[in-house]
Amino acid sequence: MRARVRQWWLARHPATDTWTLNQHNIYILPTKGGLIFGITLLAMLVSSINYQLNLGYVLTFLLTGSGLVSIHLTHGTLRGLTLRLRPAAPVFAGEPALLEVVMSSAGAARHGIGVHFHDRRFEQRNTWCDVPAMGQASARLSIVPPTRGWHAVPVLVVETRFPFGLFRAWTHWRPASAVLAYPRPETPSPALPTAQSAPGAAGQAQQAEGSELDGVRAWRRGDSLRQVMWKKVARSGEMVSRETTSESSSELWLDWQASHGAADGSVEARLSRLTAWVLAAGQHQLVVGLRLPGRQIAAARGELHQRELLRELALWS
Repeated sequence: MRARVRQWWLARHPATDTWTLNQHNIYILPTKGGLIFGITLLAMLVSSINYQLNLGYVLTFLLTGSGLVSIHLTHGTLRGLTLRLRPAAPVFAGEPALLEVVMSSAGAARHGIGVHFHDRRFEQRNTWCDVPAMGQASARLSIVPPTRGWHAVPVLVVETRFPFGLFRAWTHWRPASAVLAYPRPETPSPALPTAQSAPGAAGQAQQAEGSELDGVRAWRRGDSLRQVMWKKVARSGEMVSRETTSESSSELWLDWQASHGAADGSVEARLSRLTAWVLAAGQHQLVVGLRLPGRQIAAARGELHQRELLRELALWS
């Protein structure tokens, strides 16, 4: 029942990557030290009444006033603060994904602000930071996605006990972002399949004397700007690239059927092998394509193309 009530209560918080704190979403209660402080003040007041200690009254009321002022200061440390979650970079399953929370203050400096996950399955230790006046500060946390695919960012707790630690002010923040986890690559990395000749590669090759230029071909994503033949682009309007003698005229196709020998032959094992092949092909700057059941991605090369292939493997079902 307690878990259901907590889940219902957290669901009432809107999912957003930008969260501005105000009196409607900040909660404040005494800490254990604050409760002991209050009991001590009560004992001092009773003693001062019993023994008619004027200095006791002064000290009691002075400390009580300080405690009441600390309520305002603790609540004001969070009030008006703006929180923003930067998009997390994709990671491989089982590796930590870095979450960066950017805190912005439009007014005075804020001190002693801690951030941690609400879910006890994650690390509960606070990441502390101070936000300068009219400035920003970042707090970094990490989660480890156990499987491939999208993983929602857990609910975050932002809190402070500044200045005396007598009261704790906090808020619950439910980010809308998610972390993408690629399949974990197979280790040790298996040998790459045999590359195939690119269609029309033989007809495109034209030998040029005293030059490394071997011919021209249609522009492929991942080609550098130096390879683009800008004169031909200006005349024809079609993007074409130089093909040099050092450049391979073959394409490497990573096929779902070719991964049947992976570990236990399961879907995840096959995706793990294909991921390892994609990474190996990227290291060798190969032109690579991907064939999955019901899905085919054209052959290309470059970092952007590699990310597209990894994303496809992460979300395939």
